Amino acid sequence: MDVESYRYVDGLWMHKVFHETNLRSVFSYMPRPDDIFIATYPKSGTTWVQYLVLSILKKGEPPETPVDFYLASPFLEMMGAEAAEKMQRPGLLKVHLPFHWTPYSADAKYICIARNPYDVCVSFYYYIKGLTPKYVKDVSFERFHELFIAGKFSWGDYFDHLLSWYRHRESQNVLFMTYEMLKKDTKRCVLKIADFLGEEYGNDLRKDPALLRRVLENCSLKNMASVFNDSMATMKKNLLNLPPEKALRSVQVLRELDIPNGGFHKNEGLIRKGLVGGWRSLFTPEQIERPKSGLRKKLDGTDVMKLWNDIDLP
Repeated sequence: MDVESYRYVDGLWMHKVFHETNLRSVFSYMPRPDDIFIATYPKSGTTWVQYLVLSILKKGEPPETPVDFYLASPFLEMMGAEAAEKMQRPGLLKVHLPFHWTPYSADAKYICIARNPYDVCVSFYYYIKGLTPKYVKDVSFERFHELFIAGKFSWGDYFDHLLSWYRHRESQNVLFMTYEMLKKDTKRCVLKIADFLGEEYGNDLRKDPALLRRVLENCSLKNMASVFNDSMATMKKNLLNLPPEKALRSVQVLRELDIPNGGFHKNEGLIRKGLVGGWRSLFTPEQIERPKSGLRKKLDGTDVMKLWNDIDLP
């Protein structure tokens, strides 16, 4: 993979696709009381939960196009704090930032979704491959796995990120759950999220089974894949061609992000398979064993891995 595409921005390791101006605007953003953040490490079910939350907030009528979705739930690291300030409310702010980098207020709400590291690694591999120029020849999973363990991708080390949010899981304004919980009992988790958003949202779903069913159907893998599997180039084009009343100054920096000669390797899109346990088809026994000693030291004194006691991780 292409390590040269990354650099530090104020101490945070990030891909150059994220402009420093936008990143720094997010670091200094002061959350509003009605802000709702979805905070995840990449490839942890982020788009699924964004669409799910928007379906709840919009009474079963979420955005139907990628552009409207980006505006109703802006990706702050990509679009900058201006997108939060102009967002139509109720809306949702997406970040992949560790807790200490995320704009925080006791009055705002934070939904943190954690996915087991093995499936994150596989899903992230297929996504990052689509951001890697074709002149980079080694795009093997073996190479990616080495860099993943070293934390040499945007937003840094997976376990540092996970622990930063896990420590705040009992905070009143933080809802912490796992991707695997959402997959196992989506209906129960949807109601839990709705209650967290506001008592009225949970009550509406319980009183109206048709509304609850519509929310669940909106968030099916098939439905979302038909909407969101845009390439980075398509996303760039859509954001740059917003109508004047929706245009954001901050996305103009995307004009600087030229596609490299030869283009990128094949992009698997935002929505791929969404499996639990898909990692087993890619990991070798050596890749499972090699990071264990370092992980034991990093996770010493924490019970974070009990989150996945029921899915038979190594």
